[in-house]
Amino acid sequence: MSKVPSIDYYKLVSALRRDGWVVVRQKGSHIRLHKTTREGTLKITIPAHRPIKRSTLSHILKQAYLTVEQLNELL
Repeated sequence: MSKVPSIDYYKLVSALRRDGWVVVRQKGSHIRLHKTTREGTLKITIPAHRPIKRSTLSHILKQAYLTVEQLNELL
């Protein structure tokens, strides 16, 4: 398993959008994204930080059902 990268929030948002996520709203420093699947709607919140902490990014990837390798392909 690869190490979780340290990236800025706008790079993460654009990578997730390439994966089918839609930006629903931004309130303060938090960006809300949704993705509709057969099972239902997935929802994640991304902090608008530069860079996003590795531990936070790790949790976001788990919620988005993405691996570090898949994220690197989307970046």
